[in-house]
Amino acid sequence: MPSLKDVKNKITGVKKTKQITKAMNMVAASRLRGAQNKMEAFRPYSEKFGEVLGNLAARAGEESSSLLIPRDEVKNINIVLCTSDRGLCGGFNSNILVKAEKFIKEDSNKDYSFTNFGKKGRDWCKREKFNISTEHLGIVGGNFNFNVASNIGQKLINEFLQGKYDKVFIIYSKFQSMAKQIPVLLQLLPIPFIESSTSDNDNYMAEHICEPSTNELLEEILPKNIFVQIYGALLETSTSEHAARMMAMDNASKACDDMIENLTLAYNKARQAAVTTELMDIVGGAEALKG
Repeated sequence: MPSLKDVKNKITGVKKTKQITKAMNMVAASRLRGAQNKMEAFRPYSEKFGEVLGNLAARAGEESSSLLIPRDEVKNINIVLCTSDRGLCGGFNSNILVKAEKFIKEDSNKDYSFTNFGKKGRDWCKREKFNISTEHLGIVGGNFNFNVASNIGQKLINEFLQGKYDKVFIIYSKFQSMAKQIPVLLQLLPIPFIESSTSDNDNYMAEHICEPSTNELLEEILPKNIFVQIYGALLETSTSEHAARMMAMDNASKACDDMIENLTLAYNKARQAAVTTELMDIVGGAEALKG
């Protein structure tokens, strides 16, 4: 049985750990509110942007832009991998990496390279010996603006048009609720056909009047669609990270409470055993004196 001092030291250590987990929970909750507000404000813009783009692309046809034309042979694939820079967020990063592993195993004959957002994804790529084209640290989970997405998006577009990549995908975590964040795989380039949100059963289909021409407008809008997709993915991943860390720290605090309760019970048992031993020694000494 451990001594009273050992049990007391363990209780003190667990209490200090609980203070840390509670503090991290509060920090994550504070950051989550800001990230979630940005994400929810951007979602309607992204959806409307996709609706307008889908209408234009359907009228112009696939041959209207080189960003819409799929390659005859796909050999080089770039994956934009969005993870966090820090751990202590449960299975958040591992779920994203499992999604990437599963996608690569489905067709392992291709040459894969990665554009990394976050240290966890970067470190995984180094361990697995994948080619890292660029890495961007300190962005996910922090404050970033649309320029981050536009810069990396324009770089990917240029490399796709130059033939460096045949396809470009992005893997990120989509925020659904505090307890649920789903890894998502999305094709960025070539831009997949965007279905119109209007169903065939509708009597009226809105048609956007374009000036200049549809093709000229598509050349301007299609690159911005890549920027919108990347920026939305970063917002979703950032919100998911804070939610996952908040839940993980909350669970850790509850686990600390359970450990403190068990250790307190063990401390009381050890103390009672020590008191009983002392009493038995006293009684034994008294009986010896009487003899």
